Amino acid sequence: MKEQYLATLNTKANSAIEFVQWPVNSQLESTDLDNKVLGLQTTRVSPNKSASENNTAYNHFNLGLHVGDFTKQVEHNRLCLQELLPSKTRIQWLEQVHGNSVAEITSVTNQVIIGDAMVTREKNIALAIMTADCLPILLISNQGDEIAAIHGGWRPLAANIISNTVNKMHTAADKIYAWLGPCIGKEAFEVGGEVQMAFVEQDNIFSQAFSKQGNGKYLANLHEIATLQLNSLGIKQISTLSECTYSEPKKYYSYRKTPITGRMATIIALL
Repeated sequence: MKEQYLATLNTKANSAIEFVQWPVNSQLESTDLDNKVLGLQTTRVSPNKSASENNTAYNHFNLGLHVGDFTKQVEHNRLCLQELLPSKTRIQWLEQVHGNSVAEITSVTNQVIIGDAMVTREKNIALAIMTADCLPILLISNQGDEIAAIHGGWRPLAANIISNTVNKMHTAADKIYAWLGPCIGKEAFEVGGEVQMAFVEQDNIFSQAFSKQGNGKYLANLHEIATLQLNSLGIKQISTLSECTYSEPKKYYSYRKTPITGRMATIIALL
């Protein structure tokens, strides 16, 4: 059933959707997880033919209501995304604030949920994180019965959003798989010394995630920071979609490249 659904989704979404690949040890385990969980990464490419042509800053598949795009177009895009999911699955959106709060979701609601991560053990709830350079992080138990979605901007990461999320889960850390999505890459993410210090003051191991530049700035590697934090918690099984949102403007939105821009969604759901 899952294979038939994915085939249909592939046809509908074309190149607009990336599928999450979990870091599992065998094809049998991969198939088992694929039958229990769905992980998707949207791009700025629209999976439908009624894409927005109103403003090139948001073309074509912006999912953020807070970025200045036409509300009706964003709602249309969200509906198109909803229609790509299994019929019983509903999306839970989050008002992200670059903090370290984690919400446990037991049912989908239209009420505003404020935080930067969500966890659930309920089926048919699609946890959605929005990004445009920040790092989307998905977690899943090795039994495929608990999931989490994390907004991994540098501020949430420095405020230990990953450990807060893992602590909220009912699964032991060494039984968790992680997936790191596309974000601004280590060659493009220039930050000040205060960002570097926010991590190095916690543990000098984070110095390896920063490359000092001649202007007193640093190039930061969000993928490396998240990997180090996950490893410190006992999470070793990690897969990474190591694409740079800043360097691929035709595929991804990038706030650093174009401050007026849209948002992608990273989604995970138990089936």
